[in-house]
Amino acid sequence: MTSARDGESSGSDAGSGAGWDARPARAATDEVSSHRLGRRLSLASLFEAEFGQRTAATILERHLAESGADTATAEFARGLVAGVVAEREQIDAMIERLAPQYPVVQLARMDRTLLRSGIGEVLHSGTPSRVAIAEWVELARTYSGEPARRLVNGVLGRVARDSEAGAHSAPTVGPQ
Repeated sequence: MTSARDGESSGSDAGSGAGWDARPARAATDEVSSHRLGRRLSLASLFEAEFGQRTAATILERHLAESGADTATAEFARGLVAGVVAEREQIDAMIERLAPQYPVVQLARMDRTLLRSGIGEVLHSGTPSRVAIAEWVELARTYSGEPARRLVNGVLGRVARDSEAGAHSAPTVGPQ
């Protein structure tokens, strides 16, 4: 039989514990949501930029304003877009090397944008590779379909394994 005092004790312990536990959980949830929205906004911006009317950064700023994204989301999305734009040639070379049966120029624009964005995040964002891969695979499933999901999963998995082994380090200058 539980006494009233035990019930109060358990309730107050749970209450104080929940207060401490809820803040980090809420912060983690906020960060996950922020990064998810940032990925979607960066994907939309990079995809739209594929049509050549505006730069990805300009398009992203419009999307950020329209969505009312918070500062964390905006910073994450800007970092993804800037990284993909800056490293596009190296990312495309990586795709050609890792998936030679899918030449970059022959990929559907969405599939190409998904791969570039995913590789950019895996290599340059600080997001754990497993998290980035899972998120981009889900985006591929949503926006392109099962074949793209498999392609994104395979290529990003190889990029992550190779980067852990040091295969994607910065190119060296001079004779090797």
